[in-house]
Amino acid sequence: MTRPLPRWLIAGLLLIGAFAPDALALARPASASASPALWQVKDADTTIYLFGTVHVMKPGIDWFRGGIRQAFDRSDELVVEIVEPDDPQAMGQTMATKALSRDGTRLSDRLEPTAREKYLAAMAANGLPAETFEMFDPWMAGMILSVAPLERLGYRNDLGAEKTLTAAAKAAGKPVDALETVEQQIDFFANLPIPQQVAFLNATVDGLPDLEGEFASLLDSWRTGQPEKLAAEMNESLKATPELAKVLLLQRNANWARWIKARMDKPGTVFIAVGAGHLAGDGSVQAQLDAIGLRARRVPK
Repeated sequence: MTRPLPRWLIAGLLLIGAFAPDALALARPASASASPALWQVKDADTTIYLFGTVHVMKPGIDWFRGGIRQAFDRSDELVVEIVEPDDPQAMGQTMATKALSRDGTRLSDRLEPTAREKYLAAMAANGLPAETFEMFDPWMAGMILSVAPLERLGYRNDLGAEKTLTAAAKAAGKPVDALETVEQQIDFFANLPIPQQVAFLNATVDGLPDLEGEFASLLDSWRTGQPEKLAAEMNESLKATPELAKVLLLQRNANWARWIKARMDKPGTVFIAVGAGHLAGDGSVQAQLDAIGLRARRVPK
């Protein structure tokens, strides 16, 4: 029996900026305001802000204001998970190349009969041509199925927090840097062993019926600045999917904590924006920072 899509992965499908499936659905009226959590790491001459993002939204969410806007305006540079290529097709081409089945096995042949039936039904329900995906490894179909329902429900990538912040940084003449490359993010999935890719795809399919409700619950925790509630929802599924959590969450959080520690040696103010799932729960960036001797403190609203 497969498990629903892990809440920590939903919580940002917030974890992989390259695919914008680290999104949270919004069950709120069009004029909803938001006060997401913000942290800072600070010494005598360096301040680094940590902000958890959602990668797609519906219109009307008023989050880029108040303390978040002030921290951004005070910052000398913006750092995000990845800098997306100017050509949107370039990312898709890279994904497709890395997703091609290396041993020639058709995707549906990797699935058990019941899982195959559910997968084909999910593809059809979301208007996706299953035959086209037969040449790919399972992670590719899992990622596409994670995004497709959100698109049908009206969530927009161009309203994601990273795009808003990046546009503001460019308008203000601030440099924009990245913690990872597009290729690195794709490789997190492409390099998973096939059994883990199959498990990911099956979990994605199983989680589709509850996807909108799960996103709404997690979005509410983000919108109201309650990362502890987000963490409580994530922790159990961290234990349930340890291999996937290690690759997509814990190892990356540790890498980013080391990046922050090294950056503290250089004076200035930096605004870091990463998927909100990285800033909540066991093994968060803040926890990883604490382990190497740095304290991330919550910025008062």
